[in-house]
Amino acid sequence: MPERFWRQRVDNPYPEYKPGTIVIDTGTFYLHLIEDGGTAMRYGVGVGQQGFSWAGSAVVQYKRKWPTWKAPDDMVKRKPELEPYSVANGGMAPGLMNPLGARALYLFDNGEDTLYRIHGNPEAHSIGKAVSSGCIRLLNQDIIDLYERVPNRARVIVKQSTPLVARLGG
Repeated sequence: MPERFWRQRVDNPYPEYKPGTIVIDTGTFYLHLIEDGGTAMRYGVGVGQQGFSWAGSAVVQYKRKWPTWKAPDDMVKRKPELEPYSVANGGMAPGLMNPLGARALYLFDNGEDTLYRIHGNPEAHSIGKAVSSGCIRLLNQDIIDLYERVPNRARVIVKQSTPLVARLGG
């Protein structure tokens, strides 16, 4: 994983948002947690692949340690082999092989579950890439850190920008 995706405190690039807000830029593959004093904690992330990415705002309705993963019905339709992990079958038990990893933040919009999550994963190679079905992936150690810093009801802003590779000409 490139060093630029390592967790680090940076100058706040989004001064228009109040401390405690999470700002995700899908084109740069960064999640920023806005802090007091003009700084932000920046994390490298994996984002939704083409056709699954999204933009907008939500709130962290609730958080879970070692969550159960339940494959949404639309995902089971695309990948029938996930049926054992469907909502109807109770999902996948927590653990290292669980797609939600060590922690998950559940995103809601106007009281409705968006079915999108900010969650952990053990696959460092997925950070800095568009690989998920719309969720925002962090390394397990980074989601644990973010989980401890973010309260329920934190505002989440997801921005879509031109991918960094395209802006750099690569």
